[in-house]
Amino acid sequence: MLLQFNFKNFKSFRDDTTLDMSATKISEFNNHVISVANERVLPVASIFGANASGKSNVQEAFRYMHSYVLNSLEYGDESEGKKKKSKFFKPTPFLFDKESKNMESLFEVYFIDSEENGAKTYNYGFTVNNSGVCEEWLNCKTKSSRGKYKKIFYRNGEEYEFDGIPTKSQENIKVALEKETLIVSLGAKLKIAKLKFIRDWFLNNDFADFGRPIENYFLSQLIPTGFADDKNVQQKVVDYFATFDPSIVGFDVEVIKNDSDDEDDYLKIDAIHRLIDSNSTTSIPLQNESAGTLKMFALYPMLQDVLTTGGVLFIDELNARLHPLLVRTFIITFLNPEINTKHAQLVFTSHDSWQLNGNMLRRDEIWFAEKDYDGVSNLYSLADFVDEDGVKIRKDENYEKNYLLGKYGAIPTLRDFDMFKED
Repeated sequence: MLLQFNFKNFKSFRDDTTLDMSATKISEFNNHVISVANERVLPVASIFGANASGKSNVQEAFRYMHSYVLNSLEYGDESEGKKKKSKFFKPTPFLFDKESKNMESLFEVYFIDSEENGAKTYNYGFTVNNSGVCEEWLNCKTKSSRGKYKKIFYRNGEEYEFDGIPTKSQENIKVALEKETLIVSLGAKLKIAKLKFIRDWFLNNDFADFGRPIENYFLSQLIPTGFADDKNVQQKVVDYFATFDPSIVGFDVEVIKNDSDDEDDYLKIDAIHRLIDSNSTTSIPLQNESAGTLKMFALYPMLQDVLTTGGVLFIDELNARLHPLLVRTFIITFLNPEINTKHAQLVFTSHDSWQLNGNMLRRDEIWFAEKDYDGVSNLYSLADFVDEDGVKIRKDENYEKNYLLGKYGAIPTLRDFDMFKED
């Protein structure tokens, strides 16, 4: 489970920023709290804020870290005699002051392994600039170590410190490592178990940004594992749809062979609907269904995967094209221990203030992103927020009403569209 994500100097976030999934000592909804490895962890974090406040950049920061871990082995020297590398994935620092745009960006996670594997807690992170990796570190502690982390490795430029990695593997890393490549990425390729484990943890996380038309289209093309030929999988998707659209009673799936060697076969999917006042059915192409139905279809494979692996699902604009009650049902899936048995987590952004009502989320599951007049974004939890009198927010407050009134900040600064007035 993700305990904490720290980042700095990424896009609109100039300063040290923390998304903390650890539960505070507040009393509401104690059934949300998951106890593992002497930690109390939350399954959900919701991020609210105005347009251009930076809330999407929280997901983008984690996504950058995720992508860099999975792909950094492909970055590096393109000199003659070597396999051609992918273009180095440079970070986007805060660009609105002279110092930050030339400084490195930081990305760091704390996470806990499953109880079955000993519930060890890991701290992994790195800093990177336009030239490559500046620092990288990996530390670990056992369930009984009382807060003391043991160093697995530390890297600073071309200087390395290893502890617990076989000497031969250390030498292989030193010989093969390039400045753009992470030790974790290379170590996973070299089948070093401790490093492969870290890489695999990132593999279990997933992302969806429904605010980007291209990605939205790509997500709509995803299908659940086994959907093409397994009727049981298709029935599970029907049952999933039945929670919000009972008119869909099945699917017709046909594999269309592609004659070209350059392109894969593809699926033709029709949704089967029951006819009114009849036992008969009719079918329509899935792509002709509503945008909301297509979004829920796109979410199913990711939901299936993270619930199976116990990963983290990041969704930008979860509320887009979905009714608030359907969004609520989706969130509750992660809060229900009978469904979420692997302790999967959901981090989502939303403009839907209805989700702020006090009947669903704890104060420490509610976060706000706000951008100041200098263009610097800040991230803060409702549990840590204090009002102008220095008083913390009570659990019996109307969060939605007070947020829209501006009590917690993170709302647009609005004025009339005077530019349309006639002179």
